[in-house]
Amino acid sequence: MALRMSIAAMSVLAVAAVLVVAGTAAAAASCPATPPDAGATLQVSHAFGPCSPLGAESAAPSWAGFLAEQAARDASRLLYLDSLAVKGRAYAPIASGRQLLQTPTYVVRARLGTPAQQLLLAVDTSNDAAWIPCSGCAGCPTSSPFNPAASASYRPVPCGSPQCVLAPNPSCSPNAKSCGFSLSYADSSLQAALSQDTLAVAGDVVKAYTFGCLQRATGTAAPPQGLLGLGRGPLSFLSQTKDMYGATFSYCLPSFKSLNFSGTLRLGRNGQPRRIKTTPLLANPHRSSLYYVNMTGIRVGKKVVSVPASALAFDPATGAGTVLDSGTMFTRLVAPVYLALRDEVRRRVGAAAAVSSLGGFDTCYNTTVAWPPVTLLFDGMQVTLPEENVVIHTTYGTTSCLAMAAAPDGVNTVLNVIASMQQQNHRVLFDVPNGRVGFARESCTAA
Repeated sequence: MALRMSIAAMSVLAVAAVLVVAGTAAAAASCPATPPDAGATLQVSHAFGPCSPLGAESAAPSWAGFLAEQAARDASRLLYLDSLAVKGRAYAPIASGRQLLQTPTYVVRARLGTPAQQLLLAVDTSNDAAWIPCSGCAGCPTSSPFNPAASASYRPVPCGSPQCVLAPNPSCSPNAKSCGFSLSYADSSLQAALSQDTLAVAGDVVKAYTFGCLQRATGTAAPPQGLLGLGRGPLSFLSQTKDMYGATFSYCLPSFKSLNFSGTLRLGRNGQPRRIKTTPLLANPHRSSLYYVNMTGIRVGKKVVSVPASALAFDPATGAGTVLDSGTMFTRLVAPVYLALRDEVRRRVGAAAAVSSLGGFDTCYNTTVAWPPVTLLFDGMQVTLPEENVVIHTTYGTTSCLAMAAAPDGVNTVLNVIASMQQQNHRVLFDVPNGRVGFARESCTAA
């Protein structure tokens, strides 16, 4: 049954125009050559960074414009993840379907077909679906779609096949020989032909990789590049390559400010850190693809802040708990958790520095202050976040803000989302067979 969500009101974060960056052209001139992918390791780049492989598609008019757009994406993303986590919940944010269906915060390179055609794929840990904009797609805003007719190894997936049954909202008309599927969110929809072809990632080849070949996009949903779904569902990349990579991967995510391509996605058990702090991986039967972990508390400096146990507790029945997500940039916490964290940060900074708001960030200082470290506490491990993972600074001036937020006003979400900024400069391991998630410090963003 097609998933159709009604629109709920939300507040969109905005960031004042004092945040500016150097022009995109100047940054592009400083971009080094992208290192080659090798073995089972893919280079990861930020979709909106100064050296994004998306080029002009990723350009924001200014630093302020980028942050305002990303804040809106994060608000949309939070509500989308919340709708996935809670069985029967049916709402969607006002932001475009593109933000819901695909949040291309990080991208990797891949090749599809015979002979191989170059692709960019969005890395999404909370999505199972895989789709590629294909030639002839009505409404797909891409200049380099995949051309199935040019691939000798391309095959449509027939109706009645196991893959067709697993596809989201599959459809087979009486005379159809191939399986189709569709996704619908708010005013946007995608229609795709379930397909198979040879996918090459780094030095590996995945034969008969199943994906949706996009044929039509309406509304604002059309993605500009493909999607690499790293969730745990049956059609995800992780599940399709289980025999090759053992349902194990890790990444080191670069900053959106980085000029270097030092981020990596490492597939399989080989090369993963041997010494790493881990916490058990939890599962929500209503949405098994999400990577739930049990966050037990937050420490600011040396003080564990006081929050109700219910605000952090994992509850499969309601979808409540904490998830790790690569498609959200700034961590979002349920209101009691965020307010306790924020108030202790303010107390530690001290009353001598006047606190102000800047768009959606409500704890900002216009003078240089000493920010306390923040430590996330999980079952079996703790992750101390230095200032680079906690604070966002203006390019010019001394304004800095706590780079976390609560849910949008008027929305009762149940998820705490540990986002990419808080994961940057860590090797984050997803070890599904052993039911664990791990963190180890690593420089993903060289100066």
